[in-house]
Amino acid sequence: MTEAAIAEHGLIGDLQTAALVSTDGAIDWFCLPRFDSPSMFGALLDDERGGRFAIRPARGGYESKQMYIPDTAVLVTRFITEAGVGEVVDFMPPSPPEATGNHRLVRMLRCVRGRMSFTIEVAPRFDYGRAEHRTELTEQGAVFTSGALSLTLHSVREPDDERLAKARVDGNDLRMSVDLAEGDVRGLVLESAAAGPPREIRVAEFRRQFDETVAWWRAWVAKSTYTGRWRETLHRSAITLKLMTYAPSGGIVAAPTAGLPEQIGGERNWDYRYTWVRDASFSVYSLLRLGFTDEAKQFAGWLGKRMAEHVSSEDGPLNIMYRVDGSADLKEETVDHWSGYRGSRPVRIGNGAAGQLQLDIYGEALDSIYFADRRGFQLGHRGWQAVRGLLDWLADHWDTPEEGIWETRGGRKAFTYGRLMCWVAFDRGIRLATTHGRPGAVGRWTEARDAIYGQVMDSGWSEQRGAFVQQYGSEVLDSSLLRMASVGFIAPQDPMWVSTVAAMERELVTDSLVYRYDPAASPDGLKGNEGTFSLCSFMYVDALARMGRLDDARLAFEKMLTYGNHVGLFSEEIALTGEQIGNFPQAFTHLALIDAAITLDAALDAAPAPL
Repeated sequence: MTEAAIAEHGLIGDLQTAALVSTDGAIDWFCLPRFDSPSMFGALLDDERGGRFAIRPARGGYESKQMYIPDTAVLVTRFITEAGVGEVVDFMPPSPPEATGNHRLVRMLRCVRGRMSFTIEVAPRFDYGRAEHRTELTEQGAVFTSGALSLTLHSVREPDDERLAKARVDGNDLRMSVDLAEGDVRGLVLESAAAGPPREIRVAEFRRQFDETVAWWRAWVAKSTYTGRWRETLHRSAITLKLMTYAPSGGIVAAPTAGLPEQIGGERNWDYRYTWVRDASFSVYSLLRLGFTDEAKQFAGWLGKRMAEHVSSEDGPLNIMYRVDGSADLKEETVDHWSGYRGSRPVRIGNGAAGQLQLDIYGEALDSIYFADRRGFQLGHRGWQAVRGLLDWLADHWDTPEEGIWETRGGRKAFTYGRLMCWVAFDRGIRLATTHGRPGAVGRWTEARDAIYGQVMDSGWSEQRGAFVQQYGSEVLDSSLLRMASVGFIAPQDPMWVSTVAAMERELVTDSLVYRYDPAASPDGLKGNEGTFSLCSFMYVDALARMGRLDDARLAFEKMLTYGNHVGLFSEEIALTGEQIGNFPQAFTHLALIDAAITLDAALDAAPAPL
């Protein structure tokens, strides 16, 4: 088999881990027992050594299509052949809220028309393919064991149909074939840390697991209060974000994948299976706007714990990212025996940016806390003490050079976006203190806020470019600053802002797609270029809508939707070819999509009717 394109995948999960399923029926990315654990299947990053769980028609010449059962995370891959039509239905029953090593990946095989013969390959590669394993075949299934870890494969069948399946061990991989007639339903359940040996699962029990999982997801989606123009699109983004949530802690991973390239063949191949403070903060804002209050409250709780548990230091009271359980050990290393996606090396696991100073995270955190407060979720005493300590630290350090939002590896600088979000942190902290009569150094925070405002207006503005720029003393544009109006720093119709957006349109915008910045003009310590950044493209839509350019905003938004994949998922970037690149799916992109759609919806509703 050859590795599928990044966009040729759907996502399933159980709120503690997730798997990518290709349109060819292969699970080629799956980590256990958590998002940030070593992979069991990793063929997406090395077709030969990564491992996979593949199900496909026995004969070639088939056509495949993929879809979700509406309003669920249950994925259907359909195979159409001359002999019949078959389906593989993939899902993971939601895990309990407590951390567990026990997870079930369910693969239901159905013949819906004619006849269908499936071939099945189960080829795990424990610990990114670094650990050996042994395979034991039984009458009811198989067990794959490596050290203390085990995967148990249960068979789904009826007592009298052993003839339907044939299995053999090839090396340490399992190969099977299944012949089905119209109406037949069989399948496999892959379970980690199973309580017992493989067992036969009856079809009725299998269907019950399917029905319960569908009902669970539909009950969750029903909590949404969004009724706007792009309801189905936003609900798919919300489900995707839910799939990337680690339920025991409430943290959301930036993406469930690692090592997918920002440039094919390049070195910008990062591990995104961690929780960024920035992403968690945006999650609170976006999900509250959709009406998912429980999730927003949980994310806010995760953020509050991180704020309360750290002692202030020169590098700040918050790390920029954490493991899903809240720990901070993210040592970066490379998987040197893997070839990488389409030869993109090195494949990195862990993340060396974890120790960077990125001042913008404090503004994002305080902005989400303030937004939640306005929706009725007030901080308790301990929460306010953490905020108060954070702001006192920031008052001493906001004018410090930093690595910035894009996690550049070219040294610390005075990034305008970082200063902007420090202004947001002080502004929201002052508002919280004065609204609720909370104690704090409001006078000092006000002085810092006003000093930042003056500094950004003086040093962050380039008369030559007629725009706010990436860093003080430079002439480089940066699309992170598209948020200046949305956070209230500048009025959407201010001539300085209108001029800034116009400058970005000339240099960073190509059709509806937006680059972060020009690496050639602002070296970031890395080789190569990258694609347009989908987060920034949706931020551009939001900025246009706030400026009143509604026709432009709607056209840009609709064009952006065409870059999503066949089931509405977005990666981090779009390459010059139009293909999706970077880790997939990416939370930040889906969060920005939600915000852009809601902002644009409101602006269109408020606009006067055409004459």
